[in-house]
Amino acid sequence: MKRVPLVSLPPELTSPHPVKDPRWLLGIDGGATKTLAAVIDLERDQLHVGHGGPSNEDAVGAKAAVQALLDAAGEAIQAAGIGEQELACAVAAVAGTDTAALAGHVREVKGDSWIVVNDVVGAWATATGAGPGVAAIAGTGSNVFGVGEGGRSWRSGGWGHLLGDEGSGYWLGAESISAALRDRDASGPPTALGRAACDFYGCETVEAVASLVYSKPLTKGEIAAFAIETAVLADQGDEVARELFDRGGRLLGGQIAAVIEQVRLEGEFPVGLIGSAYKAGEVFLAPLSKCIADVAPQAQVSIVEMAPVGGSLMLAAKACGALERLRVAELTALIERALAS
Repeated sequence: MKRVPLVSLPPELTSPHPVKDPRWLLGIDGGATKTLAAVIDLERDQLHVGHGGPSNEDAVGAKAAVQALLDAAGEAIQAAGIGEQELACAVAAVAGTDTAALAGHVREVKGDSWIVVNDVVGAWATATGAGPGVAAIAGTGSNVFGVGEGGRSWRSGGWGHLLGDEGSGYWLGAESISAALRDRDASGPPTALGRAACDFYGCETVEAVASLVYSKPLTKGEIAAFAIETAVLADQGDEVARELFDRGGRLLGGQIAAVIEQVRLEGEFPVGLIGSAYKAGEVFLAPLSKCIADVAPQAQVSIVEMAPVGGSLMLAAKACGALERLRVAELTALIERALAS
């Protein structure tokens, strides 16, 4: 089978063009529910934010998506008290299946002044400081993206809830309901997941929970939310719940290992874990980490604390040759203070 990267870094990030004395950078994190923009002042270490509606083209269409990006960026630029022409670089990391199409729509409005990338690229920058390494997302869905030396990139997973999303909240939630049904049928081991599912979804029987999946139907988010209850039961020692996290961790860990091998990462490099599924703790992290250690024993695995918009700012800094002026800890604190004010 011929394999080519599904997601690649644009030329502006693989061959940056340094800007003399860059001061202002714009980063945007665009998703299916909201958009957040941030302008950072590199001289004064100040950060200003702006908000917009959903900017995932799949969810709202191209026109609304572009407008949300413009609204959020405009608010952040106004808060910074500057003109857009003062920006050294602008990067928007946006969720959606066809980033190239959205980039074309943005280009019609902004020309080549904005760089538009898939949100998984922004996640990678958040996880690695825009250097060689891997980002592994496990929220409602899951996705893994990594970059090696020279900009070599690879994505694994991210095929959605019907064909993939292994280790994600949705996968864990759906597998938990299936396990409860197998217990009810006496075709699987006993578990407290059935009673937990009934309580969680307000049903008398686990059969009624199954009916909700098909007849309501439950949304991806509603199914993913049940993974929290699975984590509680796993922590209490429910063997079926623990096995689900072990299996999910190994599947997602295998995807991370594949990315590491495809981009030829060696020695020490970061593997950043992003998303709510990791809150389950060691029951999930231990099998995942073992898969990574088998191929990269020196990899530095850690939970990412920075908000996603920080990755867009990192990419903007990288594109204009100012990456050394941004430090992950300081940027994380700046974003937290700006969002809290």
